[in-house]
Amino acid sequence: MKIEMPLRELGAIDTTALRDAILAQDEIAWKEDKYRQEEFEVHHSTESIVVLFVDLDRWPELVVSKEPGWPRIADAALPIMNQIIQEFYPPGGTVIRAMAAKLLSGKIINPHTDRHPSFHIGHRIHVPITTNPRVRFMIDGRPYQLQVGEAYEINNQMMHSVMNKGTEDRITYIFDYVPPDQIAALTTS
Repeated sequence: MKIEMPLRELGAIDTTALRDAILAQDEIAWKEDKYRQEEFEVHHSTESIVVLFVDLDRWPELVVSKEPGWPRIADAALPIMNQIIQEFYPPGGTVIRAMAAKLLSGKIINPHTDRHPSFHIGHRIHVPITTNPRVRFMIDGRPYQLQVGEAYEINNQMMHSVMNKGTEDRITYIFDYVPPDQIAALTTS
């Protein structure tokens, strides 16, 4: 969603339970759903454990399904998502995407804007799970270093990219929250 700034800091959040749940996943869990990597070229160097995902083929109908990561991560993720939504966003909306996303060490996500219409109406929240000093998140030409224990909203309508020049993978929990006014606009258009 286009917000008034490149990056909005949402503040400190306890990610211990979510971090433990994500890091406990077997390597095969990161490879079971390759939709993002196959559908979006910029994500070729990533792996993900998808928890919720909107059916893009049925858009603008909001059909959100629980994905393979749901039974393994949702119990730890839901309290964090609910806390962030309750504190920063209007109630009554819908989470249309949620996933743990891994950028492999030494890899990059090339500069891009998120183009599908669903990205224009949802707040894109990033909750870092692991990082290293050599990870840089660029938004609109400016570098950011997202910190574990903090939550952020990014303006995904600005050009953004990520580089991981470190020797460890970077893992971020990402979710997209569509507020009720945006849902109402979908149903009346």
